Amino acid sequence: MRWEAGVNLSELLSNDGVVQNLEPPPYSILKYPLRETDSDPMGISDYLVAFATKSRAYCVGCVDMVNSTRISASLSRDNLMKYYETFLNSMAVIVGKFDGKVIKNVGDCLLFYFPLSENGNNLEHVRRSIDCGLVMTKAQKIISRELILKKLPSLNYRISMDYGSVIIMNTNKSVEIDMIGPPVNMCTKINHLAQNNEFVIGGDLREIVKKIEKYSFKQIRGYNVGFKSAYPAYKVQLKNR
Repeated sequence: MRWEAGVNLSELLSNDGVVQNLEPPPYSILKYPLRETDSDPMGISDYLVAFATKSRAYCVGCVDMVNSTRISASLSRDNLMKYYETFLNSMAVIVGKFDGKVIKNVGDCLLFYFPLSENGNNLEHVRRSIDCGLVMTKAQKIISRELILKKLPSLNYRISMDYGSVIIMNTNKSVEIDMIGPPVNMCTKINHLAQNNEFVIGGDLREIVKKIEKYSFKQIRGYNVGFKSAYPAYKVQLKNR
């Protein structure tokens, strides 16, 4: 297996304060009451999940590449690997710089969350999640420049986040956590409401950060969740000084 680092984003991230040596999220790996049975010669099912007994509230985000199907069809296998590695690893670096944790990637979509945003009690930690999304938008030109130097196509992507209650999930295939809940679902749904290289957030997250003066929030077309009114979504930008 070959590992390739993401783009060097030091020119974008070097001036931002970064909390070093973050402790991992306070979740123990859930144990599974498994036993070997005559009907299952392997001893366990091929894939099992277990959920934490308590829900938690976090800021959850995703970044999704635009037109990846069309672009990938034009690339060789080796170039396709370089293309995806450059994008996903570069986004993961930015997430980590703002105290976030990657949950998983599904194809060209990276799902992540911010453990320190738990329960929304510390506005500073929630603010860092917003700053993360804004830095991602700025990174597009840097990443595209690096791709072009490698004779690969430039790329575009969309960033989205929301806040709310989630349930932590573990599987017998990985020590890493996964999660389910409204902010996970909603940040993936509203992602498609963003234009290329834009950052959008859901209404619940906007309610928490709307008083932070350095951001501007422009309401865009909401996402229809089956109720009388659509769930609101907002484009986030820094205010002009």
